Amino acid sequence: MLSELVVRDLGVIDELTLVLGPGLTVVSGETGAGKTLVVEAIGLLVGGRADASLVRPGAAEAEIEGRFVSGDDEVVVRRVIPRQGRSRAYVDGRLATVSALAELGRDLVDLHGQHAHQSLLSPAVQRAALDRFGGVDTRRLASLLDDRRVLDAELAQLGGDERARAREIDLLRHQLDEIDGARLDDPDEDERLDAEEDLLADAVAHREAAAAALAAVGADGAGADAVGAALAVLRGRPPFTDLASRLETLAAELADVAAELRARAETIEDDPARLAEIRRRRQVLADLRRKYGDTLAEVLAYGDEVRARLAELESHDQKAAELEARAADLDEAIAAERARVAAARRAAAPALARAVQARLRELAMPVARLDVTVDGVAGEKVVFAFSANEGHPPQPLSRVASGGELARAMLALRLELTAGPPTLVFDEVDAGIGGEAALAVGASLRALGEDHQVLVVTHLAQVAAHADTHVSVSKHARSGSTVSVARVLDPAERVVELSRMLSGTPESDAARRHATELLAAVGASAPARRGSLESR
Repeated sequence: MLSELVVRDLGVIDELTLVLGPGLTVVSGETGAGKTLVVEAIGLLVGGRADASLVRPGAAEAEIEGRFVSGDDEVVVRRVIPRQGRSRAYVDGRLATVSALAELGRDLVDLHGQHAHQSLLSPAVQRAALDRFGGVDTRRLASLLDDRRVLDAELAQLGGDERARAREIDLLRHQLDEIDGARLDDPDEDERLDAEEDLLADAVAHREAAAAALAAVGADGAGADAVGAALAVLRGRPPFTDLASRLETLAAELADVAAELRARAETIEDDPARLAEIRRRRQVLADLRRKYGDTLAEVLAYGDEVRARLAELESHDQKAAELEARAADLDEAIAAERARVAAARRAAAPALARAVQARLRELAMPVARLDVTVDGVAGEKVVFAFSANEGHPPQPLSRVASGGELARAMLALRLELTAGPPTLVFDEVDAGIGGEAALAVGASLRALGEDHQVLVVTHLAQVAAHADTHVSVSKHARSGSTVSVARVLDPAERVVELSRMLSGTPESDAARRHATELLAAVGASAPARRGSLESR
């Protein structure tokens, strides 16, 4: 609900802070005092059209802030209307678009008396309202439609276009032939071939290096001769026993190295044919990696994916037949469920219309008529049509021109359809009525306040007498300009204000007795307790 409203420099309002509670709050005051500006301010908070002419004379900009609370959650909305330039919107201190503000506002407030922000003007909301009123269960239909969408996606994935499927099959077969034709079985083949290519590319140089090394360290080489000569002069001499032993080991190691050099050199062959074959193979692998993966392991994995997709497409007819059979069963179930939902909606529509028309008669609209039309295979096209005057055909609520008539129609609907935004604001709801009808409107608004926070701008004492909180708006001259002041009334002040509303003479004892009797009659003589207000 709207727990706090702050308005600065809007119209004749200098600065106003209104702290609201649950139940019914009425706002009253002389014509032109600025009470409708409270409604205008709330409308701006929920995305209403900004008009620079609303900025108070002498001020650079108007500013409206509202704090909405639901349980432990709260959101603070702010709107700034400059005298020059575009308006600005903020949600919880962050800049927001006006459209975002309007979207948020639809869940917070319904304004009745003007077309903007009235959720019941939306066909989708009207349909949902009819379903709640009639207890129409649409969950199974929604579930079946979800299943059908999933099935449609499966059919699309399978390839519903025969030509597109044939093209994809050809492409996949080509890719698979290319991968399978390469006879890949070792993801490390590229590294192995790289080593073999390096060996063959330098075969002659490798052999020449081995021969040179063998000449140096072999049995007839200078290295072996030098070690043998050193060993001969040191052997048998005690001071050099350990060094002679190491020379013997070195001589043996040289002999082993020479033998291994000889053996390894004999394995290196200059094979141009094998080298060319390796290079061709490596080019094939490079082409595969370029097309299908960064590594041969990824190429092999892609080949498995292609094989699975190809099998799926080639078995298309069988799978398509299975899916189409499932689709036929689903379509049959959907058609039956749509017919059931449509029948339930058509049955609920006249009952809702009768209930609302009964409410309209209580609200001094004895010849008003509400039609609820239902069309579409599932009765999904629901329209609330309204006529306030006999002989005038009902038309959709969104086309009702009279703010007062529309406000009372919305009040009647809200009394039957308790779901909706937590805060309901009514302006012009008492237009053209009085007496017992006004009392009925007041009682209806108070009843609505049991489930919603209701804010009403009214001229009628019979409506105001039902309030939990009564706010009076008056205008005064201050420093050469006119400003509005608003305050919550205590019980005595409330009697005075009701006297003014009843007779225009608040000082009249008779008017005050009448006001006191009115409060007693509607059971609203307790002090206002659900809101407080400060204003400057």
